[in-house]
Amino acid sequence: MRLHRENGDIVRLGPNTLSFSNPEALKDIYGHNKGFTKSEFYPVQQSLSKGVRLQSLFSTTDEQYHAALRRSVNSSFSMTALMQYEASIDDTTELFLDQTEALYSSKGATCDFAQWLQFYAFDVIGEITYSKRHGFVDRGEDIDGIVKYLGRLFSYVGPIGQLPYLDLLLLKNPILRLLDRYGIMSFTFPIVTFAKDRMYERLEEIKSCGKTPTAAAVGRGDLLSMFLQAKDDRPDFFDDSRVLTMAVSMAFAGSETTGISLAATFYYLLKNPRCYKRLVAEIDAAVASQNIQCCSTGLVTWAESQKLPYLDACIKEAFRLHPAVGLPLERIVPPQGAAICGEHIAGGTIVGCNAWVIHRREEIYGQDSEIFRPERWLEADKDTRKEMEACMFHFGMGSRTCIGKNISLLEIYKLVPSFLRRFEIELANPDKEWKLHNAWFVRQLGFNVKFRPRVAA
Repeated sequence: MRLHRENGDIVRLGPNTLSFSNPEALKDIYGHNKGFTKSEFYPVQQSLSKGVRLQSLFSTTDEQYHAALRRSVNSSFSMTALMQYEASIDDTTELFLDQTEALYSSKGATCDFAQWLQFYAFDVIGEITYSKRHGFVDRGEDIDGIVKYLGRLFSYVGPIGQLPYLDLLLLKNPILRLLDRYGIMSFTFPIVTFAKDRMYERLEEIKSCGKTPTAAAVGRGDLLSMFLQAKDDRPDFFDDSRVLTMAVSMAFAGSETTGISLAATFYYLLKNPRCYKRLVAEIDAAVASQNIQCCSTGLVTWAESQKLPYLDACIKEAFRLHPAVGLPLERIVPPQGAAICGEHIAGGTIVGCNAWVIHRREEIYGQDSEIFRPERWLEADKDTRKEMEACMFHFGMGSRTCIGKNISLLEIYKLVPSFLRRFEIELANPDKEWKLHNAWFVRQLGFNVKFRPRVAA
């Protein structure tokens, strides 16, 4: 951000790498059919299973492979398809609220809220993917140390992704991969083992009911059953490794981005008491007018959350100020070169935009773009708001937009109002700022809070 403030819209980050801060670059670089491909930064994030790379939707640089894989599973991630999991999400949300009461509120204990929210996001992903929580919320701890492992992995990915050939000497070393493939030594990534264990457990449950795996898609299905259905529909392409790749992807990024976005939403509300009070008042008024139905759990449905404009503004503002990804989304200019923001850029150049920079452009979001002010989303006229939304880059853009976007939105829009109905939240150290660690994902540290029960409105 500082480099762009000091040097303008185009900044050279390396001998062959340019960063753009003008929103016009979003369409030029990430627009459909522009011919830009992902850089070698992304394969550094590929997991290994028995020495074999798992090319995910996010990490592959092969556009044809990406298109084929996305076509195979895209319908499973539509909001309409995901609504069938709302009851399952509610089960996890109700447990999360109860555990918040038992572990923290009733004891007056301090909570590492960023980690606690990531535990919640992990368990929702487990429920959606395997019809079973992983156990983070039930046990109140990091299951198999996987959250800690992901932190270490992303701290590796950030710097090594800038020198990707080093990955071939380290985690993706061909000799180590060969030893793993033949069972001499194991270098399978812990996140793969984590996903495999849950996947095989779910498959055994299906078989024990006398069903074939795809039959599980009937009745209470889950994403794993949808992946298995895709395997049956396209056996020439969607093989067992693709099923595993999708399962790993759900654990790999599904919890990280949502947990970060939830933490950002709550943090900015707590740092801005006026906004916090206004949002709670909106929720209470919606209950009084029956736009939110009274129920024993106090949970807010997705449909009800869509009737809360200030909630929407607060979440959008948190997305704007604290996008989960903190580095440019790199692309390679096609061989013939391309015009970006009116400048001809040579073929082979690595280019990209950073959401942390784009989201603070004053001509788009106002001269107060550095501060949390949800009202900007309510005050803007139709055309201005359309432009503001068009520059929101937190889920990526174009054909590579995050496929799990709707899962994240479903979790966030449901949990925030449900949590605020149940608890009052206060910062354990109101005068202290949290600390941020940018290792690809921008994790929050030191977000310590306390809870008090609130009579649900």
